[in-house]
Amino acid sequence: MADPSVRGDPKVIGSWCLYDWANSAFNTLVVTFVYSTYFVQTFADDPGRGTAIWSRGITVSAVFIALLAPFAGALADQGDRRKYLIGCTLTCCLMTASLTFVHPEQANATFVAMVVFVVANVAFEVGLVFYNSFLPSITPEERIGRVSGYGWGLGYLGGLVCLALALPFATGDQPPLGMSSVDGFNVRATNLLVAAWFLVFSVPLFLFVRDPDVRRSRFDFGAAFADVRQTLTHLRRYRQIMRFLVARLIYNDGLVTIFAFGGIYAAGTFGFTLSEVIVFGIALNVVAGVGAWLFGFVDDRLGGKTTIMISLVFLGLSTTLATFAPDRFWFWVAGIGVGFFLGPNQSASRSLMGRFVPKQHESEFFGFFAFSGKVTAFAGPLLLGVLSDTYSQRVGVFSVLLFFVVGGALLLKVDEQEGLRGGAH
Repeated sequence: MADPSVRGDPKVIGSWCLYDWANSAFNTLVVTFVYSTYFVQTFADDPGRGTAIWSRGITVSAVFIALLAPFAGALADQGDRRKYLIGCTLTCCLMTASLTFVHPEQANATFVAMVVFVVANVAFEVGLVFYNSFLPSITPEERIGRVSGYGWGLGYLGGLVCLALALPFATGDQPPLGMSSVDGFNVRATNLLVAAWFLVFSVPLFLFVRDPDVRRSRFDFGAAFADVRQTLTHLRRYRQIMRFLVARLIYNDGLVTIFAFGGIYAAGTFGFTLSEVIVFGIALNVVAGVGAWLFGFVDDRLGGKTTIMISLVFLGLSTTLATFAPDRFWFWVAGIGVGFFLGPNQSASRSLMGRFVPKQHESEFFGFFAFSGKVTAFAGPLLLGVLSDTYSQRVGVFSVLLFFVVGGALLLKVDEQEGLRGGAH
């Protein structure tokens, strides 16, 4: 638990938010728009097959993240969360840079690219366990919604800027700086930009966000395993946390699937070129950042549960429109709707968990927060991949609606006020 004197410190909060700016490059360029689209188009014979392979990579990542996240949180509560966050960040940056040098003509290229991507993605997501757990430590409770919103908004802006920088390199036959376009090297080289961006803008967090009263760290996996079992026991005392995590377990599958396949769907069904996918991604990042920022204030006023429910309703409507969109115009309308409400959903989920978690156990409980986001996260991508391979990408995308509807129905059962009382003990 952080020293109360750092709560509300602008330098600490700013450094924490800047990490969202830093890490968004990975999600935006690698997972959602540039590398995923490139992989589907070049590592497989057709978009449907490429979509299925990529979905399996996302699925394998989700399984590892679900298994590791609770133990990561328990380990962090033994000592310095910052140290583990630095390790995860460096691993993700190294693996992301390595994707640059795997091209489709190499032996076992698909397998190698998937292994490297999975390691990078797992390191990225496990790092978020430590990162998110700092939120209730650095900001007063009455501002937790807007600070979370600031982070998400800044993250989407960071993804936008990095994507814009990547655009001239990833498109065209003559990329700048004399970079080669042979075997798509110019597209793969955007991974070097992502790695450098992530690393450089993470430095302020590494320097200024820490636990002043941290116990000297020890690495005791046996103790971490015992702590996880104890936390599972404690979870029974926090009914509303359990209900919220189960609801998030479902609706987050829809978010994971949208992130993984938004650009792929645009290219495969509506014929977007890679440059058009990037422009689409830029537009979505703009509206997502605005949505996250605006709904941070809604979150602090109306509460996290209400904010999440609003977002789920509009995400469901936008997904339906994207499925049945007759042309690019209506797909763009649907995409803008999805983008605007993605940010508030993620930001409010994080802030609601931050309000619910018991003090001194932030990392452990945020480990289960990550677990809830990944334990069944294979379901959405796997279902979409199978349906895309068997029928069409439209049928696959329509399956995302199921996760928003079921998750929203479960969220209705969460008593936010009881959760707030329980989380304060």
